[in-house]
Amino acid sequence: MVLVKNLEKRYGDHVAIKNINFSIDQGEILAFLGPNGAGKTTTMRILSGFMPATSGTAIVAGFDTFEKPLEVKRRIGYLPENPPIYPDLTVSEYLLFVGKIKGLRGAILQSSLDSVLEKCNLQEVKGRLIANLSKGFRQRVGIAQALIHNPEVLILDEPTVGLDPKQIIEIRELIKNLRGAHTIILCTHILPEATAVCQKVVIINKGQIVAEGSPEQLFSKIHGAGSLSFAIRKKENFQPEKILAIAGVSQCVPDAGRDGGFVVETQLGCDVREAIAQTIVESGWGLLELKSATVSLEEVFLQLTTEEPPVGQEPSGGGQSVEQEPAEGTGEIAA
Repeated sequence: MVLVKNLEKRYGDHVAIKNINFSIDQGEILAFLGPNGAGKTTTMRILSGFMPATSGTAIVAGFDTFEKPLEVKRRIGYLPENPPIYPDLTVSEYLLFVGKIKGLRGAILQSSLDSVLEKCNLQEVKGRLIANLSKGFRQRVGIAQALIHNPEVLILDEPTVGLDPKQIIEIRELIKNLRGAHTIILCTHILPEATAVCQKVVIINKGQIVAEGSPEQLFSKIHGAGSLSFAIRKKENFQPEKILAIAGVSQCVPDAGRDGGFVVETQLGCDVREAIAQTIVESGWGLLELKSATVSLEEVFLQLTTEEPPVGQEPSGGGQSVEQEPAEGTGEIAA
C-alpha cells in the first residue's frame, strides 16, 4: 500500500532525510518514530504530495507521489500537527465544506458526513462552532476531515499533542477502531502511542532509518534474545538448574520486582513456554503465572537514537552524516 525507496530531501547543502526505505501493508498501522528534528514531518509531507523529494521514490496506493501527486492526494487523508480547521464554522458546515473540496456531492456527501460524525463521535457537537470546542473535540474534527472521503491511506502527524490523558485515550481508541479499513501512518515522538495502537514501528534518527519491525522484533534485535517471566507459589523449593536445562533457555534470574517471580532469557526463535510450564508443574512449585516479558519500546528507542552507529551497523548511505532539519521559525521546513 505504501512503498518508500531511497528517499532523500535536500535544502541546498543541508540533508534533511537520506536513503529512507520502508513499506506498509494494506490495513496496517505503522508508527513513524523519531526525536524532534529527525525528519518525520518532512517524510510525511513528501508522502502526502505536499512537497517533492530531491531523489528516490514514494508509492502511495499504487501511485508515485512525484509523477501522480493528484491521484495520491485523492487516496490519502492527512491530519497535520495543527488541524486545518475553520473556527467560525460549525462542525457539520466545516466537514461539508471539506467534503465538497474533495469531490463529494449530493447523497454521497451527506452519507460521508453522517459516517465520519459517527466514527469520530461528533454527533453531539455537530451543530456547534468549532471555536467553542475543547481541544480534544477539535482533534476529532481534524481526523474527521481526513476521513470524510474514505481514503485508503491515513497520515496522522502527532494526533494527541497537547491533549489531556482522557482525550489521549479517546483518540487512541478512535485510531485503533480505524485499523483494517485504512492503512495508517502515525507520526509521533510519544512512545506509548506506538505501543498502544501500532503493529509495526519505523524509527528515524538524524534523517535516516535506524530500525524497522514490531516492538518485539526491535527488542530482540537489541538484546539478541527473547524474554519471559513466571511466578511460582513455592519459591523455597525452586531449583533454577531445572529451568536452565530446558533447550533454548540461556538465563534464569529472580524478578526483583516480584516475590516468587523469575525472568527467563531465551535464544531467538525458541518458544519454551510449554516446557517451562511442564517443568514447574511436575516439580510441584505451583505455577501462578507465565507470560512474555513486557517490551520496553522506550529502551529500544533510546538505544537506537543515541548510539553511533545504531545496533552494530553503519548508518545507511555509506556513513555520511546527516544534519538535523532546520528548526521552525528559520524560514525552512522542519520535521
